This record gives sequence, C-alpha cells and structure tokens, in this order.
Amino acid sequence: MTELEKGPRGLRRGRGARERILSASEQLFREQGINSTGMDQLCAVAEVSKRTLYQHFTGKDELIAECLRRFDPDVLPEVFGRTDLTPRERLLAVFDVHSPLCPFIAAAVEIPDPGHAARVHARDYKLAFAARLTDAAREAGADDPEQLGEQLALLLDGASARGRVLNTEAFTTAAAIAAVLVDNAIPASTMKMA
Repeated sequence: MTELEKGPRGLRRGRGARERILSASEQLFREQGINSTGMDQLCAVAEVSKRTLYQHFTGKDELIAECLRRFDPDVLPEVFGRTDLTPRERLLAVFDVHSPLCPFIAAAVEIPDPGHAARVHARDYKLAFAARLTDAAREAGADDPEQLGEQLALLLDGASARGRVLNTEAFTTAAAIAAVLVDNAIPASTMKMA
C-alpha cells in the first residue's frame, strides 16, 4: 500500500472499503451484539475513517439492515436448492446448516422499533424461511404442511435462541425432535417415495 492509498490517519481507503465495513459489522454484531458495537470501533476494525463509512452508509441503521440482507438472501439455498436430497431430507438438513447465532433473532431482540428496516427484514426472512419449510413439507407429502413448516421454524428458532443464551449446542437435540415431527406428519406410504 502506498502513501497515496492511506487516509488522513493512515487508515486504508478506496476500493474494498464497503466490503471491509460490512465484514467488520457482521463480525462485531455477531460477537458482541448490535447495540454494543460503536461506530468508532467499527471504523477501527474495518480500517476506514468515519467519513468513508458515512459515504457508504447513512448510519448504523442502514448498515444493520444491509448486513441482514447479505446474510442469507436466497433462504438457505445449500439445503432448499439441493436436488440430490428428498424433501424429507431437506426438512432435516436445515438443522445441520442453520446458523446457531441467528442474526435475525439478534436484530429483532436488540432493535425495539418494529418498523426499523432491520426488524422488517428479519420478519420477512423468518416468514420466507417458514414458507420454504412448508413447501418442502408439502413436497414430502405431509398431512398438514403449513403446521409442519411452522413447527420446524419454531424449533429452529428455539434452538438458535437457546444456544445463544446458554452458549451451548442445541441443534442436535432439535434435529432429533424434528425427525419425530417429520415422521409423524408424513404418512408412511408417502415417506417411502419421498
């Protein structure tokens, strides 16, 4: 890096600043929470000046919303987009890859304003996630796919919240419960084909 590439305090600037800001935000929000992350700390970790940060984002609210938009824009394509898994297997695979530190739950807990862009995005994501589960439950032949989709979404969110609060792994237990729910919701004759 040449002297021309450095800002007034020796901080890196220019290309890549937006990505560094988003990466630092995701890391800090995950590690210490949204409300505990200050803009000065964020700038230091991202190696940008406050001026640079505000050139890319109007403020912390916009930054939080953008971090959530980037987290999983296609709603777990590594599970729901897989054609090598049966619908039943997709329903259970979400417990293997779902993030134990769900940023959508964290944002909803830390941001009290239900109209805040991050809260709205968190709500929309959770609804879309439940809809993907419902679609997979329907494909698997569940008697009541809406109920199964909602049960699995609730189970995932509960495991994520429990893991975050207790700093423990709750997804193994949740996956075992999910298998019982799925097996009870899908008729045996359908399961052999799914």
